[in-house]
Amino acid sequence: MEVNRDNNIQYRKQPTLLQVLPRLHSGGVERGTVEIARAAKKAGFDSLVASSGGYMETEIRRAGAGHFTLPLKSKNPFTIWKNIARLEELIRREKVDIVHARSRAPAWSSYFAAKRTGVHFITTFHGLYSVQNALKKKYNAVMAKGEKIIAISHFVKDHIMENYGVDEEKIRVIHRGVDFHHFTSENMNPERKIKLISKCSLPDDMPIICLPARISRWKGQKFLLESLKLLPHRNFFCIFVGDDSQHGGFAAELRKAISQMGLKENCRLVGNILDMPALYMLSSIVISASIRPEAFGRVAVEGMAMGRPVIATNIGASRETIKDGETGWLVAPEPEAMAEKIEEVLAMDRNGLEKIGTAAMQHARTHFASDDMYRKTIELYREILS
Repeated sequence: MEVNRDNNIQYRKQPTLLQVLPRLHSGGVERGTVEIARAAKKAGFDSLVASSGGYMETEIRRAGAGHFTLPLKSKNPFTIWKNIARLEELIRREKVDIVHARSRAPAWSSYFAAKRTGVHFITTFHGLYSVQNALKKKYNAVMAKGEKIIAISHFVKDHIMENYGVDEEKIRVIHRGVDFHHFTSENMNPERKIKLISKCSLPDDMPIICLPARISRWKGQKFLLESLKLLPHRNFFCIFVGDDSQHGGFAAELRKAISQMGLKENCRLVGNILDMPALYMLSSIVISASIRPEAFGRVAVEGMAMGRPVIATNIGASRETIKDGETGWLVAPEPEAMAEKIEEVLAMDRNGLEKIGTAAMQHARTHFASDDMYRKTIELYREILS
């Protein structure tokens, strides 16, 4: 209990959550941070976020949370060390109760700041960190130092246990969730589609294939191009949607490959799209073409939530989110296999597509609702505090 010195009325301080991540650009980590910031605020927490900033700061503030700009995206050891004191000061000033770290470099700073201040420290494994050498593994190990560790899939949980020797009791599997109030066809009006068609200069006489992912080699954009090149026809238009600010060189490589493969009239990079539900509704096929295992694979679940046909590579947590042949399709990460499945889906009749779409929507809503993710995360916070 604390005493309000102004009026001598006793009150219990609401718990304060501080989420820490490198930056607030596009991506699953950033989106999850915004969502939990909003959910924590609604649950009665004082909700704070620390990062190097980015265009999603606006969404943090719309969620009713506070944002603090610190140089947390840096992997420089000196900067990481300096960030310990910066976070320690923030924790003490804002009376933080839980520090939730979502990435390695800021997690090291957060871990020591939490130890100095005696507050709770938890982590979320959003990805599968490379363990090819002892130094890299030691750097990654901070994500296994949480009082509790959130794994975003059973695939990630197995990875943590196998590589970091963590007691299973410390790990909580909380799948990422989709906001079905946002990702729904019920609120879709023609104006939203028309606006997007105009923005992206989309043709109206070809099926749209969509790969939404940040422009990064392992997300499979080049792999999908190689697959599309193998199709015996050019009756499609493929758009690559995602942020290329961190991989401008690869984006240039993709544009060059599109031209060299003779796909200039059929493929385009369109950058970030804010109205993703409208994009999904315009898409005949949603692709998740990652060539390394996805820790969860939000794109596939969002596509299913919108009732779209989804094709994903048969690796990582995609095996948890998609029922092959029932709610979507899983293919080997080989151009021939992807090309064959794309051609097959493009040739399906309306009844077959609607059957898959309905099953996909029901599966996503049953197993991957954002409300479940919020509830389980807030329950974990309360469990730690108790």
